[in-house]
Amino acid sequence: MSDEDIATGSDVEQDVLDDEPKSILLGIISQLRKGMDLSRVTLPTFVLEPRSMCERITDFMSHPELVLGTTKKADPVARFNDIVTYFLSGWHIKPKGVKKPYNPVLGEFFRCRWKFEDGSESFYVCEQVSHHPPISYYFYANPQADIWITGDLRPKSKFLGNSAATIMQGSSKISFKKTWPGEEYFVTLPNVYARGILFGSMYLELGDSVVLKCPKSNLVADIEFQTKGYFSGTYNGIKGKIKRAGLSGDVLYTIAGKWTDSMYTTKGTSSSADKKTIFNAATAQVHQMITPPDAEQEEFESRKLWANVTKALATKNLDAATQEKTAIEDNQRTIVKERAAAGIAWENRFFKPVGEDWELRLTNIPDDPKEASAALEKFIFGPPVNPIHARFWAEPPTSSQPARPQ
Repeated sequence: MSDEDIATGSDVEQDVLDDEPKSILLGIISQLRKGMDLSRVTLPTFVLEPRSMCERITDFMSHPELVLGTTKKADPVARFNDIVTYFLSGWHIKPKGVKKPYNPVLGEFFRCRWKFEDGSESFYVCEQVSHHPPISYYFYANPQADIWITGDLRPKSKFLGNSAATIMQGSSKISFKKTWPGEEYFVTLPNVYARGILFGSMYLELGDSVVLKCPKSNLVADIEFQTKGYFSGTYNGIKGKIKRAGLSGDVLYTIAGKWTDSMYTTKGTSSSADKKTIFNAATAQVHQMITPPDAEQEEFESRKLWANVTKALATKNLDAATQEKTAIEDNQRTIVKERAAAGIAWENRFFKPVGEDWELRLTNIPDDPKEASAALEKFIFGPPVNPIHARFWAEPPTSSQPARPQ
């Protein structure tokens, strides 16, 4: 669909469009060529999920109970299994039908925290560090539990005929810096397919293979997100193996199930022996995040920046949603020109480039968990230091324009 088509579907959650929205979408698609890059194609607002991609990424941190105790496990295989389960747990969270999150503007960010019964606290910030090509970079940490996650999302979409594919480039790195130094887990992402965009009912699938690996423990998981073919396959299925890396390739566990429902493992290559459910989406509880109050949010903050679009979508006022979305996009171009004319170079607020990668601007995070939490809270939730991060809107709206979120 577009760069940020990363909503998920169910067995099979279909979105049957009314005639008018369908005709609008077909009018856009009629101008496309098979294999065409969709990164600059503007889709109508009725296919928008009312939140930004910067917020959408938090879905993968929604079941922290799966890893809060991982550092206490002495067996590296047990720790690896926890990471695999944690990775698979967030995909079931979805809007209804085929929807895409808002495409973040350059400098847009989303920040939040989670508080847990064990007294620990997690912090998250995601910033759009590049607009063309789109790159969202994120950081998550729970110093008390010694969980550290960094990652980037670099989606690239293509038109495939009756489907559109979003190739989910980018990866995540999960580590336990103090308790298990040098033990890092690298994770890739499945691709996303929107089916039935020319004929039939629209639905969404995750597809292709992902790899999770930990070089230090010599473990790897190859997981396939299965798609439904004409004569074979299944909706939302997964299958995979956790094994030793290298020549031996000993299979330790086999993974199966559905990412929208129940997933389980069995020992070795068996399909039935010692079957253990590792995650059940039907019964799992999403741990709610805590965001800054609306009145304290800044102009570049996702929920405030897109507030008028979200409000219009909630009332199904698609004309107002389109007008507000266009205002944001036009303003983005305006402030880029203003900075260029003034000779002001853009600098991302939370992350800095390091070669082709990015890293948190906060360096020398204290070793003490409480001190580390205090430093992260100040860095993530403190006010902007650079003036370019304080103002998104180039000028106050005219009387003919809707008021910007306050």
